[in-house]
Amino acid sequence: MSYTVTATALPGVLILQPKVYGDARGFFFESFNQRDFAHATGLDVQFVQDNHSRSAQGVLRGLHYQIEHPQGKLVRVTQGEVLDVAVDIRHSAPTFGQWEGVLLSAENQRQLWIPPGFAHGFVVISDTAEFLYKTTDYWYPEFERSLLWSDPQVGVQWPIQGEPLLAPKDAAAALLAHAQTFV
Repeated sequence: MSYTVTATALPGVLILQPKVYGDARGFFFESFNQRDFAHATGLDVQFVQDNHSRSAQGVLRGLHYQIEHPQGKLVRVTQGEVLDVAVDIRHSAPTFGQWEGVLLSAENQRQLWIPPGFAHGFVVISDTAEFLYKTTDYWYPEFERSLLWSDPQVGVQWPIQGEPLLAPKDAAAALLAHAQTFV
């Protein structure tokens, strides 16, 4: 098996640590293997889209989700370091409104699985970071929603001082109390 899987406090959100083979030349690891992923997680998902972003220190992307065509995401960092955050927005879940944050970096090579029903975002801690993620559904801009990064009801402890660099849609995002959520 090429992954070690660790459950988080949010049911369904998983930290995956791939098996890395390193020597004096560098390293090698399978960043994704469908069979091993299914075996390690018990999940039978199909990824349909890969995304890649590069951001500067202090950039906060999120907290995003799609109210229709919800996406599961398998995320990782190939350069730099981020705090990656998932927020449970399934209204019927006992963990509704709770968040989990995981440090992802090129150095630790961790991956995070965020299932559908969660808002997702990250903030760049290093000078820059390159972030890759696989999604289980396509991006539909008309269904995309953003949960406000600083919502006091959620209380994410972002490792930043002052205001992050935000896209206009993220600066105008909804509070959880007013956001469209999942049943």
